[in-house]
Amino acid sequence: MNQTFMKEKKVIPLVFSMSMPMVLSMLVNSLFNIVDSYFVAKVSEAAMTALSLVYPAQLVVTAVSVGFGVGINVLIAFYMGAASLGTALSLLHGILTTVVYRIIMPHFLGMFTTDSEVLGLGIVYANIAFAFAPIVTVGITYEKIFQAVGRMKVSMISMMVGFIANIILDPLMIFGIGPFPRMETAGAAWATGIGQVLTLLCYFGFYFCRPIPVKINLQNVKWDSAIAGRLYSVGVPAALNMALSSVLLSVINGILSVFGQGYVLVFGAYYKLQSFIYLPVSGIIQGIRPLVGYNYGAGEHKRVTHIFYTALVMAVVIMTAGTILCWAVPGWLIGLFTTNPDTIVLGIDALRMISLGFIISAVSVTCQGALEGLGKGTPSLVISLARYLFLIIPAAFILSRVMQSASGVWIAFPVTEVIAAVISVWVYKRRHHDTEG
Repeated sequence: MNQTFMKEKKVIPLVFSMSMPMVLSMLVNSLFNIVDSYFVAKVSEAAMTALSLVYPAQLVVTAVSVGFGVGINVLIAFYMGAASLGTALSLLHGILTTVVYRIIMPHFLGMFTTDSEVLGLGIVYANIAFAFAPIVTVGITYEKIFQAVGRMKVSMISMMVGFIANIILDPLMIFGIGPFPRMETAGAAWATGIGQVLTLLCYFGFYFCRPIPVKINLQNVKWDSAIAGRLYSVGVPAALNMALSSVLLSVINGILSVFGQGYVLVFGAYYKLQSFIYLPVSGIIQGIRPLVGYNYGAGEHKRVTHIFYTALVMAVVIMTAGTILCWAVPGWLIGLFTTNPDTIVLGIDALRMISLGFIISAVSVTCQGALEGLGKGTPSLVISLARYLFLIIPAAFILSRVMQSASGVWIAFPVTEVIAAVISVWVYKRRHHDTEG
């Protein structure tokens, strides 16, 4: 495939053309959980809290699927059997996830709540949602395979089909409209699962109707230790990097549960709202990774710097828009997930304090993407560990205890982003200098 356009096309149009399909896909992906939560919040606060507690476990499934999908994405250019074996292993991961989560979810949810209603609703939702885990893992695998051959619009279209189905089915199945019985949280899980099935069917349709160079044959898949080893060597670090947000969610839920279930609901609502901001930025980062790698390999170091700053400006613009929204209409945003006026007041304070770190966080996120494009995965992981574990969790725990309120948790986020940005710039400059040298 001729890729010289990566070093010949003007940088700003190039970054836009590579990033926009991914940005749109990420926006659709973020809306899946937001839509579920919006309708479930109309049922009860207990139902919304249950979804907030299950959400970290859902993120683990996504992290494992995307991380392993990245490994497939990287290796299919070098190994003919990588796509088939990778798809088979992804299916196995999904089946194992369904079994394991079925066993552990009551114990996992019990770590964060003693409310029997919340616990029961969470288990009902989780049992149905994770039954679709094999669909999710295989669907994400196809997404990465289509991206690897340059068919990014297929991902966007397929995800849109699933998302639209989810929007239509959520109110029908949650509230029992038309031919459906009232299923509440179970209805939300079924609506999302059916949407995911339709997304996968779209991938199948594109695969068979508009063939791609990569062939997937599960009937004659053969075990190859070398390929499997390479898939996991690439996929595991990528999955761990993404799974850090799940660890953060679970730990922060534990800290907040001391102050009351309302704070857990608020944090769950915030995290789904922030995905609508951070996931598009992640789309930009996915778009620049191959551009940074190609131009670095071609010796175009000034162009690499131009790509970096273009992506940084785009990320800052998105983060600024998110900050403005959180300060201008925080009550409306939290009101999407609860009708309780007391909880909305808690949410307004949380959004305004946490959003103070949005703009500066663009620095860390862009540095990570550029480092990964340069082949420096370990420094990128160090930045993630700093943001999600080593800085935010101790800061949230200490500040919440010093202030004796959940405000300490909210303030820990912007404090962490400032420190992480300084670390990121230092790491990026050092590693970029080493690479050029």
